Amino acid sequence: MNIEEELKKLPDKPGVYIMKDKSDQIIYIGKAINLKNRVRSYFRESNTQPKVVSMVKNIEEFEYIVTDSELEALILECNLIKEHRPRYNILLKDDKSYPYIVVTVGENFPRVMMVHRQQKDKHKYFGPYTSRGAVKETLELIHGIWNLRRCNKKFPRDFNKERPCLNYHIGQCSAPCLGTIDEEAYNSTISKIIDLLNGKHELIIKELEAKMIELSENMEFEKAAEIRDKIAALKKLSEKQKIDYDSHADQDVIAFAKADDEALFQVFFIRGGKMIGREHFMVTGVDKLDRAECITGFIKQFYNEVAFIPKEIIIEDEINDKEIITKWLCLLKNQNVTLNVPKKGDKLKLIDLAHKNAILTLEQFGENIKREKAKTLGAIKEIEVLIGEELKIERIEAYDVSNIQGYESVASMIVFEGGKPKRNDYRKFKIKGVLGPNDYASMQEVITRRFLRYKKEIEENTENAKFSLLPDLILIDGGKGHISAAKSALEYLGIEIVVCGMVKDDRHRTRGLIYNDKEIIMDTHSEGFKLLTRIQDEVHRFAIEYHRKLREKIMIKSDLDEINGIGEKRKRELLKHFGDIELIKKASIEELTVVKSMDKKSAEALYNFFRTKKLKSSILDSELDQ
Repeated sequence: MNIEEELKKLPDKPGVYIMKDKSDQIIYIGKAINLKNRVRSYFRESNTQPKVVSMVKNIEEFEYIVTDSELEALILECNLIKEHRPRYNILLKDDKSYPYIVVTVGENFPRVMMVHRQQKDKHKYFGPYTSRGAVKETLELIHGIWNLRRCNKKFPRDFNKERPCLNYHIGQCSAPCLGTIDEEAYNSTISKIIDLLNGKHELIIKELEAKMIELSENMEFEKAAEIRDKIAALKKLSEKQKIDYDSHADQDVIAFAKADDEALFQVFFIRGGKMIGREHFMVTGVDKLDRAECITGFIKQFYNEVAFIPKEIIIEDEINDKEIITKWLCLLKNQNVTLNVPKKGDKLKLIDLAHKNAILTLEQFGENIKREKAKTLGAIKEIEVLIGEELKIERIEAYDVSNIQGYESVASMIVFEGGKPKRNDYRKFKIKGVLGPNDYASMQEVITRRFLRYKKEIEENTENAKFSLLPDLILIDGGKGHISAAKSALEYLGIEIVVCGMVKDDRHRTRGLIYNDKEIIMDTHSEGFKLLTRIQDEVHRFAIEYHRKLREKIMIKSDLDEINGIGEKRKRELLKHFGDIELIKKASIEELTVVKSMDKKSAEALYNFFRTKKLKSSILDSELDQ
């Protein structure tokens, strides 16, 4: 792409721009009220912002999507960042791993449970929470007070279809499946639970206290004691959530602290004047950003995911595009939302408290962050220096071939990005065009197939492409012959990527790297060497795991067919009696003869067959591990 020419074609319209590098990977996504002005600003010599200077060096081309308004552009930007996670955007780490509590109000007789992802459905979600323990404690309290169903039955389809579950018999389910509770009464309970999850405890506690007094007056002291314990648990939860604050509003209070390329955001969740939780969230990609850019990026990602948006969000710094982000938040909530930076009073005290907590929590994680950085980015830097060639490594692909005397040859491809495994990009290959145990030809086939797929997906602009990214470095589990096979495949396809071999010593431990037919001497105590060891172990593990699965699948499919005297009838009766092949394999001769059609001779043949098979499999496994 001729960037200068493309800049002239930019429209004076709002939209989203997408920056890509030489491997066609998206490295930054942004939105603009005027695409022409915004995108051109990146390429001006006068733009000396550290982040921009670093990013522009890597921009090979850009695309843009025109929208009808800046608000539409903001919504599209948030969704695209969530999907592609570009490396120059601020990124909320592990944003899908935090638990939520969901009340399934979109179904008859709703359930209350923990989930790990918020769906776009009719249910009510509360969270996200960083503490699974706190979520479990809350759910235990809810199920201890109210007898809610926990099954997956669908109503009214499943009314009176089966016997009630164990929870009903131990008094922990009201059994709507039997019709013992009507939907109106059940939904009244659900409304109370929603109030509880919103931090409104007082009415529930008063109701339980009245019930406890009534039971006491009726001499039902055991039941009254149970209610007393539930009230105590609720009060304990309520005390944990209290904050010395007079407001009765719903608010989020957001502050953060930075360390190198990461920042820790502390969020206080205040509902009805009570703190119902506080959570911290780690983000990356902030080293070249000012405070306004950091908090702007966090707000866009966090509220694009979160289940509940309060009426007021209190922040410690002014943000970029405050007006349009406020409009977006109002649209998400379908109510008015305000973004405030307090200068005095109780709200300023809350921000100061959140900021202090952010600093303290970041200090707790500080050493972990430094160690993680040394293990990942620091290790990559060491490998870059050892290889030379002005190599900049972000994505590493490693390959290994696994076979035993040509038996079911397979290969694995694993991916590390930023020094960490990216398991969603792992791929398996079954060798198709090579007969016998020829590792070099197998490696050539795998590299050819992988990068042919890359070229095809790029040419066809394939949606949900699986091979559309190019690595900065290819690591081959093997020596010079394996490297030569991989390089010849790349040369044939006209693709230039640095290829290194990972070699082992006589004891099958990682020894070092081979590059340009020479072995690179590595410090075995360095982080670079440790990363190389992790990659080599991982690619080997992934290959032999696939090999074993294929071998077991073939064995299980044909096991009973291979045994003399075991026909279709006996096969059916064996499987009916034992349930699955694994139990048949473990059965004794006496247990096998219990099956009506099995005589002693057939049972002995079957028993001996599996013991011989197990011995052969152990030998194969030991060969694989080498």
